[in-house]
Amino acid sequence: MKKLLFPALLAFLILLSEVAQADIGKQEAVSIAQKAYPGRVLSVKQVQSNQGLVYQVKTLSTGGDVKIVVVDANTGKVISKP
Repeated sequence: MKKLLFPALLAFLILLSEVAQADIGKQEAVSIAQKAYPGRVLSVKQVQSNQGLVYQVKTLSTGGDVKIVVVDANTGKVISKP
């Protein structure tokens, strides 16, 4: 039991430390994404990518197009937009 608990605990602590490193929150990421690409926000996810910790903000434009804007969670810089 102890052999199984340690790796799970270690993985949880690593994940927790990555989430804690984000300098901007979800709401700020949404605001940044909407400035870059206006639209109604459908979802926001914080994920680990090749660029580091990012927010993926999915928006719906007034024309009906769904777009995903990627915002760096540490700097707030838009990494990619449609």
